[in-house]
Amino acid sequence: MADGFFGYPFRRLFLSPPAYHEWSGSTALMDWLESPAAHILKVNVPGFNKEDIKVQVREGNILHIKGDGGKEEIHEKDTVWHVAERGIRKRGFSREIELPEDVKLDQIKAQVENGVLTIVVPKDTNPKQSKVRNINITSKL
Repeated sequence: MADGFFGYPFRRLFLSPPAYHEWSGSTALMDWLESPAAHILKVNVPGFNKEDIKVQVREGNILHIKGDGGKEEIHEKDTVWHVAERGIRKRGFSREIELPEDVKLDQIKAQVENGVLTIVVPKDTNPKQSKVRNINITSKL
């Protein structure tokens, strides 16, 4: 029952550490699309270039996206700020997404263009072996 309600992709959100992290005011908004051949993630990363972004797979099938860009803007002491909506501090973001089991982790590709990071995670069409393992029961340990 719990797997039905808390199953993929919501399991991590309710039963383990957050699946979404954010800091420095950046939300790194994301779309997750699924085609017959792949999962496609599109993340808003305006102002970041490919050197500022790191995409990794951790802990089995957790996709970690981190952006760290820019330094604090330094201005002369006599500069007066009237409006500071763009932010003047170091900016960054971090997202963690639990990928489904049926993906090819070794074939993930990423590209950043016009402020959008696109990550393509190909699906594995070959069925994987069952993760069920029978345990022998004895009368003594």
